[in-house]
Amino acid sequence: MDSSSTRRQATRQKLYEAAVTLIAEQGFSATTVDEIAERAGVAKGTVYYNFASKSVLFEELLRHGVGLLTASLRDAAERTARGGGGMVDALDAMIRAGLVFMDRYPAFTQLYVAELWRTNRAWQSTLMVVRQEAVAVVEDVLREGVANGELNEEIDIPLTAAALVGMVLVAALDWQAFQPERSLDDVHAALSRLLQGRVSGGS
Repeated sequence: MDSSSTRRQATRQKLYEAAVTLIAEQGFSATTVDEIAERAGVAKGTVYYNFASKSVLFEELLRHGVGLLTASLRDAAERTARGGGGMVDALDAMIRAGLVFMDRYPAFTQLYVAELWRTNRAWQSTLMVVRQEAVAVVEDVLREGVANGELNEEIDIPLTAAALVGMVLVAALDWQAFQPERSLDDVHAALSRLLQGRVSGGS
């Protein structure tokens, strides 16, 4: 990557961070391009040089953020496989990776969850595509677990994958908003017990 494209990536990253923070604070409609530029420490023209409009910036922000989440989930699963762990271990590692991501990008997590439930947004179709990419990583691990006999063959793979991703998202938001005194290890341990099916008091 040459220096100009590296510089452009750094500028886009600054704009993403400024936009996500402002939009999480005051909503999409209330956030102006001027404010995004000011928060990022760049000229207004720089925003339009990188993104055709505020909507395009936001759509790219969603794509970028969910892409980072998807990559971290995939990396967690692959690291577990390389270490000789099974599919339940991989799912557990993905839960932790999801929590780490959400702890690192709390404003993005709030924004992403809020946007998932809105309709009639210009970026709705993009959001559905990137959401499915994240869920598909979990589906792949579940499918492999069923194929090798580690997981029950009767599980509904698409719904279970969506439920696991949803569990981590909602638990992370609840942790940040209502139980911030808890550590990441503490939250991960609670979700891990859910995953392992030990909530009912099994061994």
